[in-house]
Amino acid sequence: MSLPSARSHALASRVIHLYPAADACIAFHPTLLAVDILSSVVILVADGARPETLAGAMARGDLPALATLAREGSVATITAAFPSVTGVAYAPFLVGRYPGPVGLPGLRWFDRTRTSRTFFGSSRSYVGAEMRLMDRDLSPDAPTIFELAPSSLGALSVIQRGLPRAGRIGHGWPFVARTALTHFRGDVMGWLDIDRTIGATVVRRIRRERPAFTFAAFTGADKTSHAHGHASPMVIDALRIVDDCAAEIRRDAERDGRWGQMHLWVVSDHGHSPVQHHDDLATWARGLGLTTRSHPWVMSGFRRADIAVMPGGNAMAHLYLELARRTRPMWGDLAARWEPVVQALTARPSVDLVILTHSPTEFEVRSQSRGRARIEHRGDRYWYQPESGDPLGSGAVESACQDEALEATLSTDYPDAIVQIANLAGSTRAGEVVVSANRTWDFRAHYEPIPHVSSHGALHRDHMLVPLLTSQPTARLPMRTVDVMPSALVALGLPLPPLLDGRPFVVNRSGR
Repeated sequence: MSLPSARSHALASRVIHLYPAADACIAFHPTLLAVDILSSVVILVADGARPETLAGAMARGDLPALATLAREGSVATITAAFPSVTGVAYAPFLVGRYPGPVGLPGLRWFDRTRTSRTFFGSSRSYVGAEMRLMDRDLSPDAPTIFELAPSSLGALSVIQRGLPRAGRIGHGWPFVARTALTHFRGDVMGWLDIDRTIGATVVRRIRRERPAFTFAAFTGADKTSHAHGHASPMVIDALRIVDDCAAEIRRDAERDGRWGQMHLWVVSDHGHSPVQHHDDLATWARGLGLTTRSHPWVMSGFRRADIAVMPGGNAMAHLYLELARRTRPMWGDLAARWEPVVQALTARPSVDLVILTHSPTEFEVRSQSRGRARIEHRGDRYWYQPESGDPLGSGAVESACQDEALEATLSTDYPDAIVQIANLAGSTRAGEVVVSANRTWDFRAHYEPIPHVSSHGALHRDHMLVPLLTSQPTARLPMRTVDVMPSALVALGLPLPPLLDGRPFVVNRSGR
């Protein structure tokens, strides 16, 4: 099975499909979408699966249940959110929004306002105990689908707001202790066993409770990719667990006459690419004589620190400057002191792109070899203007809506980078400097239980392109992971809340 090429994907985005007002630059009106339908949606996240990996495994017969779904429904390649990092990149599936503007700028971040009640050093890390604080960090104006659906199950969902305690699979101290031990031992086979437990429990609970909405994350493909590379046979073993789960869910639904009303979707939150070199940016910053905070040493310079280095994935990082400031400084206020540091950072072989925030709507993108450009974001329009070069390789983009901006970048190495950079770097919790790694590099050399031979998080297409498989044909070509949540609401016959970044790719049963 072949996935659509970048060019065909871009051309398809221009077509007005069956859904009303599905032109690329026309927003959906939430009051037009509510209908009375008895249906259900099941989303299975194959965390870290790349499109070609899923397609190849289906073509070889390794994933028969998913291959059948793809033949009957659809398979597309869509773009993830930046940073393309587990947990944070679940926000599009569950709130239909880009993660930065809703309070989730990365796997690790620094709170210069000192208002988020972090455990230590005004620094947040969603690796470990602070994962449970993600619901608190999530903006209150971003309702989760758990809060909107009439009934829900969630398995290994790091975002759980609105999910009843009884609907949480992978919750409670015994399970937390099991996952913590598996993580800190670097036990990759243990993660596959956890996925099997999750899959069996999800099947059993759907069979018994028939929830309207189910969200289940399977982390095995991500964990095995980090440890052994995305080409490892263990990645296929991990995907077989997802295939088995989908097969059982379908078998039960067909037996009970529910299959015709069920939407079963398989998606990934990010891709992967090989890593051969690790450049620990925190070590680099300390080598410059800067008092530096970075996990796990977030108490360094508690009274006064120069910089906080917060990597995730680990192919991206937020750098926060002059931490004594309680409000976020813009680059114009920082350049006099920090320009030499940023120049040195940009020149490092590990660094591909450096992003500087000049205002909440204006951003500078630098590349050592490809020069500088500016991005602007005003309302629902985007501009990308090369200056001394074209670091994103797309050419100039003038007053584009977000889908036009995606089309302009889709064939480059940075699909959707204009939109993703603007939404992340413009968010209040982002670092003053955001860094995306070069291929074969990442930004964390220590403290990972599984030494990474593959990473993610950057703006490269290997990280940003993910598969989406749907059990029923879609009304238009899906484009982004933020499209998944509004599509699930439409499939359930529920109205859309305001402020969503995504657009539905399904229609209701009436065809309206």
